[in-house]
Amino acid sequence: MTAGGPGWAGGVFANPVVAGMHPDPSVCRVGEDYYLACSSFEYFPGVPIFHSRDLVHWEQIGNVLERPSQLVVPNTTSSSGGVYAPTLRHHDGRFWLIVTNVADGGGTLLCTATDAAGPWSDPVRVSGVAGIDPDLAWDDEGNCWCTYAGIAQVRIDPDTGRTLGPPRRLWSGAPGAQAPEAPHLYRIGDHWYLLIAEGGTERGHAVSIARAAAPGGPYEPCPANPILTHRGTNRPIQNTGHADLVEAVDGSWWMVLLGVRPGGGTPGWHVLGRETFLAPVTWVDGWPVVGDVAPVMAAPPWPAHPVPTPPARDDFDTDGLSAHWLSVRSRPADTWSLTERPGWLTLRAVGASLDDPDVVFLGRRQQHLSCAVRTLVDPAAGRGGLAVRLDERHHYGIEVGDGEVRVLARIGSVRSTVATRPVAAGPVRLRVEVLNPSPGDRYPGKEPDALRFGVEASDGGFEVLATLDGRYLSTEVAGGFTGRVIGMYAATGSVRFDWFDYQPHEQETAPAR
Repeated sequence: MTAGGPGWAGGVFANPVVAGMHPDPSVCRVGEDYYLACSSFEYFPGVPIFHSRDLVHWEQIGNVLERPSQLVVPNTTSSSGGVYAPTLRHHDGRFWLIVTNVADGGGTLLCTATDAAGPWSDPVRVSGVAGIDPDLAWDDEGNCWCTYAGIAQVRIDPDTGRTLGPPRRLWSGAPGAQAPEAPHLYRIGDHWYLLIAEGGTERGHAVSIARAAAPGGPYEPCPANPILTHRGTNRPIQNTGHADLVEAVDGSWWMVLLGVRPGGGTPGWHVLGRETFLAPVTWVDGWPVVGDVAPVMAAPPWPAHPVPTPPARDDFDTDGLSAHWLSVRSRPADTWSLTERPGWLTLRAVGASLDDPDVVFLGRRQQHLSCAVRTLVDPAAGRGGLAVRLDERHHYGIEVGDGEVRVLARIGSVRSTVATRPVAAGPVRLRVEVLNPSPGDRYPGKEPDALRFGVEASDGGFEVLATLDGRYLSTEVAGGFTGRVIGMYAATGSVRFDWFDYQPHEQETAPAR
């Protein structure tokens, strides 16, 4: 690999560039700054926004849909419903973001901002767009074209959301390929290029492209389609697709895309969700050629611009919650507080467990294959604890209340109490460890990771109450489009948390069985 510019360790960078559940990336450049948006599904707030100066180091600067007036995801919304596949663009001095909320009462939503960090406007509803994955592109006459999954296109007024004329069908990829989606339209040189995903977002995922003289076509497919896919390979990054192109400051081209990192035996289970990866792009005979997508990549030729590492511990002593915290479907003001007991987070239960769609839960994406998560919880007025959540039917948790610690597991239709232990009155330290197997520890049925739940002593000693198989908190088992979120919840009454600590331990391995 060739060395990159100044500041790159060994001249390389690590993929993914945004780890954990950050799928469907959309990117744009404004001057020397890059901005990225991702899907958020049933979680609130919606559509995380990131900033970078080098396309590799990304810092979350906010969320687009962060107010109840902007995002409504009713409790009737199933997991993996909600907010799908945004497109982020900068045009005429403003940021524009268009996205689909597939929940009841949702639809195609368009928000704007002068600063990508926000505040973002309340959404304008684009009622004439009948598909997911909407895209925005402007032609030289100032017309705004919205292209969406299917693949179809309609001209819109982006200020009012009104459609201007009937939709028209465009090129939809390889004949017979499933799920033509994720369209992005670009004017590059003399052509309009239509980039799409096809093959479904599982192992058959692929990226294809076509070009035309005008936004509405007719489109000529690239003879080398698909220009990116890892289907049928043993590469460590799979499900590659749903891509977006960006031209860098130096005139080079790059692609952001989603992919997964399966682990364990056969068929392989990915647990972190679909993550954001980066790949170089070159142009040959007027067509983009995508470079390798690998865990270790040659660094770009410009200087590295690292971003601050988020603190491992949140002591809940600020006025508000950091942008990375997620709640399930909504975050009613009366269900949480940072002031009721200063320096502590108070959660007030609504749903009785993580089985319920209205559970009061505050979590963050699991972003490392191995990590340790700890909290100090005071259950004096209720019952709650730590949980690793994929959806209502697939989650593990450790909770404390009524003088007892319990480890709970929900796998499909089965809910069980795995272990119990009495505890004295007062705050209790709970701990969850996620341990990735060593590379040589593989066999066909090997789990992707192991999760250990237990109680931590004040000196750091860890009493493990249960070790659970991680495959049951994977997309291959649960289905859907999300990944793991680890956090705190209240099951009854009011539960207070003094701090929450998330520590990656990439070298840690799962215990032998």
